[in-house]
Amino acid sequence: MTKKRVLSGIQPTGKLHLGNLMGAVDNWVKLQDQYDCYFFIADLHALTTAYDDIAGLREATSQVLIDLLAAGLNPEKCVIFRQSDLPEHAELHLLLSMITPLSWLERVPTYKNKIEELAGKDLHTYGFLGYPLLQAADILIYKADFVPVGQDQLPHIELTREIARRFNSFYANVLPEPQSLLTQFPVLPGTDGRKMSKSYNNTIALADAPDVIMKKVSIMVTDPARMKKDDPGHPKVCSAYEFYKIFSLRQKELVAQECQQGKRGCVACKKELGKAIVDYLAPRQARRLELEKQPEKLKEIIVRGNERARLVASKTLQEAKQAMGLL
Repeated sequence: MTKKRVLSGIQPTGKLHLGNLMGAVDNWVKLQDQYDCYFFIADLHALTTAYDDIAGLREATSQVLIDLLAAGLNPEKCVIFRQSDLPEHAELHLLLSMITPLSWLERVPTYKNKIEELAGKDLHTYGFLGYPLLQAADILIYKADFVPVGQDQLPHIELTREIARRFNSFYANVLPEPQSLLTQFPVLPGTDGRKMSKSYNNTIALADAPDVIMKKVSIMVTDPARMKKDDPGHPKVCSAYEFYKIFSLRQKELVAQECQQGKRGCVACKKELGKAIVDYLAPRQARRLELEKQPEKLKEIIVRGNERARLVASKTLQEAKQAMGLL
């Protein structure tokens, strides 16, 4: 039987961090063995918020590719490509913009949330307002069956489905409606207790050296009510404990118990956690070092991925243009 198709992308706004790994990439590695997977580096999407800071975009794209491969994506099992290398995405986005009501874009929950998150940044642009529509074009141009998302991204998939239905009702049944592949993953806090995000400058990057990781973990926010080592702690409000649930499963119950009994100090706890994270990332970082020495191989992976993606994208675009009377 033909495998169902999965599509997902990630922005090159810097080196990937633990939140990206836990929230998306580790899941992609599993999906590539089950589905016909298309994963792309969304550099056009990066411009929706970083349009005035493009100096590191090319390098960031390269670093994201290295991170994806080091994490376990295999170009023999999935298609890895760069969004901007396929103008078909932008063209379908333009065609879909002709039929998409402005109110549909304004009601997307993450629109206002992102404006608040990036307070002080001028995001009153069409590119930012229209990024969910570009995202819809990314999905629909590959006729994806599934899109792996977290709970907060479900409105984006529903918008994509609405746009597909509207297109099909006006013209012809060209664009199938994708389904959400709901991914249950832990939302990792950053070093300051907020959601781990490059916007907050609170991340632990997959490429961080061991001493950098140890330093970042050492300043991680813990139980604010705990003033001394022998004070009873509350693991449920401790950012560091959220990491123990992932990176040191065998220790998490003991850590919680000793914390609650005032037998484990935060400094020692974070040192142990830092070591667990360093050990977890070590094999990925070793693969990273090897990949950084092979720029031609990286280029070949993207070129080949672009070619494979274009075979699908160009066909869908032609069908859409035909349906709209443009051919």
